[in-house]
Amino acid sequence: MEKTALVTGGGRGIGLGVVRALAAEDYTVAITGSSPEDRYAGTLEALRNEGRKVFYIQGDISDTASIRRCAEDAADRLGRIDVLVNNAGVAPRVRADLLEMTEESFDRVVGTNTRGTMFMSQAVAKQMLAQEPRDGARGVIINISSVSAFISSVNRGEYCVSKAGISMLTKLFADRLAPEQIYVYEIQPGIIQTDMTARVKEQYDAFFAGGGSPIARWGLPEDIGRAAAALCSGSFRYTTGQAVRVDGGMHIQRL
Repeated sequence: MEKTALVTGGGRGIGLGVVRALAAEDYTVAITGSSPEDRYAGTLEALRNEGRKVFYIQGDISDTASIRRCAEDAADRLGRIDVLVNNAGVAPRVRADLLEMTEESFDRVVGTNTRGTMFMSQAVAKQMLAQEPRDGARGVIINISSVSAFISSVNRGEYCVSKAGISMLTKLFADRLAPEQIYVYEIQPGIIQTDMTARVKEQYDAFFAGGGSPIARWGLPEDIGRAAAALCSGSFRYTTGQAVRVDGGMHIQRL
């Protein structure tokens, strides 16, 4: 039976890096995104031309009805969901000082990133519970958070709060689902070269040039994809609830 995965926000950036890595391991991958499928037509065609098995489901993770529909649609079309990667998320539209943050921005970012991860995980976990175990697991859930889960950025506090919330969700779902042979992990990317970080490219170029990270380069979506594929490989069946920092060593405190 073929391996299957659902990747939210998989049409570009980190999500696409994860899709490529899983598809290369012969997963059939359902990709969700809030935009119409036409936006990703070229990407989907390129993946299929490479022999990858992918399809697209439009859905908004900030809306619980949409979450449930995406989970049900993916399960129906895939037959089962072996892997869920919660990647979809948003950054603040405006980077504002903590004392100037608006309620609208806080609600939008936390409501999408944390709430969306919570209820997508809930919906897919229920699908996984109905599945027979395969290779010692009913399923694997991977949450893509950020080094912002533990590194302060006072000009985008709502983003930090949203990612810290994902870290706790990882632990909660890992605790709840381990007896059911569903394993839950978190990947904390560092500074990754995506559309989201393109607008602050000069700032981060200077950060790397100044020795801000032991591995002095931008991270790439494929760096995250490889980590996700490893966690899905079945090699970590005695682990759950861990965060893997794919950040070039940014988390290391140095003198």
